[in-house]
Amino acid sequence: MSEDEGLRGRLSRQGEDALGKLAQDLLENPLINGAITRAFDAREKASAAQEVAMGALNIPSAADLERLTRRVRSVSQRLEGIEDGVDRLDQRLGSINVSGLEGRLASIEEGVTVLSRELAALREAMPEGPAPVPREQERLDVSAKS
Repeated sequence: MSEDEGLRGRLSRQGEDALGKLAQDLLENPLINGAITRAFDAREKASAAQEVAMGALNIPSAADLERLTRRVRSVSQRLEGIEDGVDRLDQRLGSINVSGLEGRLASIEEGVTVLSRELAALREAMPEGPAPVPREQERLDVSAKS
């Protein structure tokens, strides 16, 4: 069996070497090399003509579809980030004790009402006298010595 495997390995190596040499000889041949170059150029021109024709017919090319797919993925990822942010905000707002805030607001409103009543009572209790002069209209006595 080992002689068979050795023979098979040797034949395989020789075949690979022969194919490599053939490929190298073909690529070094100017006629073959020129034909390959012209074939690739023709392929590029055909591809460009196909894109122009598809554009004229308003049909998207594979490159257009790939760009669109990338943009949709990008928008999808951004939307997922926004959704996560909204979920976190919703959780934070849910953890706030709204009833406690309403109670505090009611007590503040009561305090403001009480202060307003007391201030009105003080105004009524004060004697009627000349209205105080606004500070902007006060005059300084220049002749008085201090």
